[in-house]
Amino acid sequence: MRHVFLAIASFIFFAGYQSQACTNFLVTRGASADGSTMITYAADSHTLYGELYYTPAADYEEGAMLDVYEWDTGKFLGKIEQVKHTFSVVGNMNEHQVAIGETTYGGRKELGSQSGAIMDYGSLMYIALQRAKTAREAIEVMTNLVEEYGYYSSGESFSVSDPNEVWILEMIGKGNFEKGAVWVALRVPDGYICGHANQARITTFPLNDPQNCMYSKDVISFAHERGWFVGLNKDFSFSDVYAPVDFGAARFCEARVWAAFNRVTTGMETYTDYALGKVNYDEKGFATNRPPLWVKPDKPVTAQDVMGLMRDHFEGTPLDMTGPGSGPFHLPYRWRPLTWSVDSVEYCNERATSTQQTGFSFVSQSRAWLPDHIGGILWFGVDDTYSTCYVPMYCGMTHAPKTFAVGNGDMLTYSESSAFWAFNLVSNLAYLRYDLMIHDIIDVQEELENKFMMSQPVIDQAAVTLLNTKGSEAARQFLTEYSCNEANNTTMRWKELGHYLLIKYKDGNIMKESNGQFERTETGLPEFPDQPGYPEKWKRHVATETGDQLKVIGSAGH
Repeated sequence: MRHVFLAIASFIFFAGYQSQACTNFLVTRGASADGSTMITYAADSHTLYGELYYTPAADYEEGAMLDVYEWDTGKFLGKIEQVKHTFSVVGNMNEHQVAIGETTYGGRKELGSQSGAIMDYGSLMYIALQRAKTAREAIEVMTNLVEEYGYYSSGESFSVSDPNEVWILEMIGKGNFEKGAVWVALRVPDGYICGHANQARITTFPLNDPQNCMYSKDVISFAHERGWFVGLNKDFSFSDVYAPVDFGAARFCEARVWAAFNRVTTGMETYTDYALGKVNYDEKGFATNRPPLWVKPDKPVTAQDVMGLMRDHFEGTPLDMTGPGSGPFHLPYRWRPLTWSVDSVEYCNERATSTQQTGFSFVSQSRAWLPDHIGGILWFGVDDTYSTCYVPMYCGMTHAPKTFAVGNGDMLTYSESSAFWAFNLVSNLAYLRYDLMIHDIIDVQEELENKFMMSQPVIDQAAVTLLNTKGSEAARQFLTEYSCNEANNTTMRWKELGHYLLIKYKDGNIMKESNGQFERTETGLPEFPDQPGYPEKWKRHVATETGDQLKVIGSAGH
C-alpha cells in the first residue's frame, strides 16, 4: 500500500511543481578533461523567459537594506541587511568564478511553507553570488540567511562550485514548527560527477568530517522531535526522512541523473528498474536500490561532453522517447500534462533532461589556473537544451548582451532582437518535422560551438595579456565585447536558420539544394521539391487503424 500511496502523492506533487522542474550536473576538477570545475543548470518552466541576469559590483553605506523578491513570482517578501560590498554577477556566476544552480524537490508537505519567512531559494542563490568568494562561503551565506530570516520555499537541492571545489547542498524549511531550515552540504569527491533533478539525493552523511560535510546542528534532532526518524544518528538519511522517494521521484526526476551517469560510466544498468519507478524499500521505509550520489566517469569529460549531458532524451535506454508517442517524425517530446488516463488506467509521459519548457540553461566552467575575471565562463543558452547553442559569457564582463538582456521581450511580448524568441521559433518549427529539421539545427549548433571552443585559448590569452599590460578594466572590456558580440552574432545566425528552415520545409515539402543554395529551374522557378511523406511504420499504423476507410478501390488486396 505504501508504494501505491507514494505513487499517487508523486503525481499530485508534479501537478504543483512542474514549473520548477530543473536539472543539475556537477563535475569536479579531477573528472574534467582540463581541470576545471563545472556545474549545469536547466531552468525549466512553462512561464520563465530566457534571459541573462547581470548585477554590477557595488558599495553600500552602513545600515543599507536590500529588498527581497521571490524569484518565481516577483512577489515582495521583505528587507534584509545589505553588506558593504557586493560582487558582480553574470547569470549564475560571479566575478570570483563561484557558480550556483538548483532543482526544487518539494519534500514533506508540512514543511512547504513558513509564515513570516523572507528568503526564497532564488534570492538565496543570487544574494550568495553577490557576497561569496568561494563555494564554502556561498553555503555559509545561504544557510545563515535562512537561519536569520526564515526559509520561504519548499525543499531545494543546490549545486555550488568555485575553481577548486564542487558542493551539493540540500535544504528544506522547518515549516511553521520553527524558523529557518534544516540542511546538509557534501563536497563532491575529486574525480567524481554528481547530479540532482527535483529529488533530494543526500542520504546518510559523515557526522565528523567538516572538510567534506557541513550540516545544520538540528538536521537530525528536528526529525527526531517530529517523530519522522527513530534510530541512531549515523543511520539518518536526509532524503529518506525529509523527501521520501516514490514512483514519480524515481521515474520523473532521478531517471535524468541516471541517464547522465549512464553516459559517463559503466554499470548503471543495475539501476534501470529504479529509473523506471520500481523502488524497493527496507523496513524503515528507506529506498534501497537508488543510484549512488556520485560516480567516477570512465574518462574525464570536456565542456562539450557536459553540454551533451544536458541534451538527453533517454536515447538507447528503456525510457527512450522515440517510441510510439513520438509520432511519425520521431519527436522526443511530450506535451503536458505529465500523466494521462485511458479507460481509467493512468499512464505517464517521460520527463527527460532536454525538455520543451526550458527558459535558459548553462554549463559553468571555473578554471583555477586563470585570473578570476578570465577563468570563469558561463556557457549560456536559451530554450530547449537539445537545440540551443551555448555561448561563452565570461564572468568578468560588465554588462549583458542586448540579445540576452533582461527586458528585451518577455513570455508574452515578442522581440526581433531577443535570443529567446529566435531560438524558440527554430525549436517550434523543428517540432513539426523533427526527424529532418533537427539535423540542420545540429549542424549550425556544432559549427558555432566548435568555433567558440577553438577560439577560447586565444581569447583567454589575449585577456591575460591585456590584464598584465593595461589592467583589469581593459581585460574586462575586451571580454565584454567578445561575449556580447558572440551572443548577438549567434542570435542573428539563429534567425537566419529559422528563415532557412521555413523555406526548406514549408508545406511538408523539402526544397532541393545544391552547394548551399536552393535550386531553380532554367526559368528561375523552384525545382520541384522532394515529398518524403510518412515513414513506413507510421503508414502501417494508419492502415491498421483506419481499416478499409482509406483504401483505394481496385488496388491490390482490396
